[in-house]
Amino acid sequence: MNNTLTQKHVDETLQAALAALNEKRPFQANEAFTKLIGYGVVNASIWLGKAYACRDLNDHSAMQDAIDQSLALEARNPRAFLLRANHFESVGDTKAAASFYAKAIAVAPTAAKTPRDLQEQLAQAQNSLLAMKQGFEKHLTDFMKSKMAASGISSGRFAESIDLMTGKKQAFSPQPKNYYLPGLPAIQFFNREDFDWVPALEASTSVIREELQQHIQESDGFSPYVTGGADRPLSDPHGMKNNDGWAAYYLWQNGELVAKNAKKFPKTAAILQEIPYTKIAERSPNILFSRLKAGANIPPHHGLTNSRLICHLPLIVPINCGFRVGNDTRNWQEGQVFIFDDTIEHEAWNRSTDDRYILIFEIWRPELSDEEQGLVASLFEAIDSYNQP
Repeated sequence: MNNTLTQKHVDETLQAALAALNEKRPFQANEAFTKLIGYGVVNASIWLGKAYACRDLNDHSAMQDAIDQSLALEARNPRAFLLRANHFESVGDTKAAASFYAKAIAVAPTAAKTPRDLQEQLAQAQNSLLAMKQGFEKHLTDFMKSKMAASGISSGRFAESIDLMTGKKQAFSPQPKNYYLPGLPAIQFFNREDFDWVPALEASTSVIREELQQHIQESDGFSPYVTGGADRPLSDPHGMKNNDGWAAYYLWQNGELVAKNAKKFPKTAAILQEIPYTKIAERSPNILFSRLKAGANIPPHHGLTNSRLICHLPLIVPINCGFRVGNDTRNWQEGQVFIFDDTIEHEAWNRSTDDRYILIFEIWRPELSDEEQGLVASLFEAIDSYNQP
């Protein structure tokens, strides 16, 4: 501060600047803030006050310079970003405005520490940002519609890429808990039409369902899907261990036929012989009926390896049952196979008053050659043989 100035004079000049700004006298406000800066009384608030005054004077160049000076002294001031966003919105530059609205929201303090007037401005910024995102999405969709139609692409991964760009969907990547095979595409649901064994299996749905219903009437035999062993620690953050809300009845388990179970399903066993399961000693195939009790849910989780895919054949599906893999949520349809990568986050729920039953099994990823299948199988055999007595 200039030594010839008194603090009283500085305070009076600041009060005059603020009063002029509040009373919509931008010329006097700008003159007072400029004096303060000339006095060497410089902080982020004074530069921001000058920016507001310049805005009201329609001196946008000076306003932008003042905002830059303010942010150089206080890099996380939401008011500065809001002021810049408002300017860009007023001149029709919605892309720039959206970026500054998003920044203002990101750096804003918690609601408890935010003054009411700033809370109102941030709420308006949220509304403006949402409208801009919707406008941007509509622009992209309208612009690309004819081009997609001309190229024969009306859905699929390109359409999903637009959803990801606009934030309509979130990108999910495989996160296997055990083994990751690189170079495989991250596909949530596979097209069942690409698998030649699917039509015959779907056509046999009623036969499999009849055997399952007969078994349910005569006995149960289902046991919790998630169990623990004494030789391994089990992470159970969602309380699923020994929870029979999600239960299984195995025909094959860890590569071995469960003879006492399979003999109760002779027709099903014959039908399933045509499926190209993964075959790994002491690990797979695993073929089971899965029951999700009424009101139960399976929390978001990831599978063990992306070298295989999981298949569902829905058999008994009441209403209000859902299944999500990544950003794709679907309802099971009885007799319609789902094929998906379970290393991508997935979850399931049954919000009905009846139990849901599906048949589950594993197949190799179609991208794997016979040689790669053999190598992966050998790798797991090597893992299992290590340190055995």
